[in-house]
Amino acid sequence: MKTLLRLLLKTQHQRNRSGPAQTEKGMTLVELLVGAIMAFIIITPMLGFVVDMLNTDRREQVKSNTEQDIQAAVDFIAQDLSQAIYIYDNAGITTINNSTTPLPSAPNATPILVFWKRKQIRNAVSVDTNPTTRVLPKDCTQNTCNDTYTRSLVAYYQVTENNLNSIWCQPSGAPCPTRIERYEISEGIMENPAATTAATRYFDNAEANDGQRHSAAFNLNFDWNKPTENVTNPAGFAGLNPQVLVNYIDQSPLVPAPANDECQKALGNPTAQVPGTTTTSPVLETTLKIANPDNTNSFYACVDTSQNIARVTIRGNSLRRLQPNNADFQTSRSAFFPTASVQVQGLGGRGR
Repeated sequence: MKTLLRLLLKTQHQRNRSGPAQTEKGMTLVELLVGAIMAFIIITPMLGFVVDMLNTDRREQVKSNTEQDIQAAVDFIAQDLSQAIYIYDNAGITTINNSTTPLPSAPNATPILVFWKRKQIRNAVSVDTNPTTRVLPKDCTQNTCNDTYTRSLVAYYQVTENNLNSIWCQPSGAPCPTRIERYEISEGIMENPAATTAATRYFDNAEANDGQRHSAAFNLNFDWNKPTENVTNPAGFAGLNPQVLVNYIDQSPLVPAPANDECQKALGNPTAQVPGTTTTSPVLETTLKIANPDNTNSFYACVDTSQNIARVTIRGNSLRRLQPNNADFQTSRSAFFPTASVQVQGLGGRGR
């Protein structure tokens, strides 16, 4: 019995020392293929969902950015218009451009909103009115000079970009989006408003600082009683540097187009006296509305000059930020074409 017990213990001890049996095997090719197919079936739908979610997020972000840009542009124009003292309607702009002193011109650019505004210049007019002892504008200080108001001609243009490699046409491809540019021509500080000649009416530019000088494009012979004559000095246009207010303005036509009497209704159906009579007649839509001749209606203004009122409408195109093709306006995706409008009556008055 003792011998049998010793034999069993010895056998068990030898098994423990020999370790586990080497019975492990690798994966077969069939098992690998089955695993890969199962992983593909599971991951592919998930990957498609993630990509779709990222694209949707990008579209929403671009749409939000475009809405903010359009609203910021409308707010800026509204602030500008609040100081307007004379706003030109379509007839006024046409008269100016048919004269020898037209508005600044640029390739593929159309003036949409043009007006004179009042602008404050601090510490610019000497307290001392004696011509021999007064301080010149460039030497003014807070103690020796008062603030004054001058005027500027402001023009907003819609510009169509045709250069596919331009920074304003990205992503590159036709058609490019349009943009809004702003021109400003300063009148400068008057030395003697009652002077009969332009040479003595304004301070010379050598007597003023940059912010006080009149622009080279300003016509010193301009008469506020004749607002469509001698408006600019074309010889000074080369020195003008327009500022881009906003890009990605829609380049495609609005469908359906605005009503033919949109501006008349928006401005309260304005009337004007018929020359030589005591009767009045409605102001025509073609006089009130100023728009790009390509009829996109993505940036246009309705102007009643007699009431110094302007209504401005801007339509952006967020799809054009993402792709050059298939980015035209469609009613079914109007959410990607944010539109904003504002109507402002200028607070100033001509001649004040």
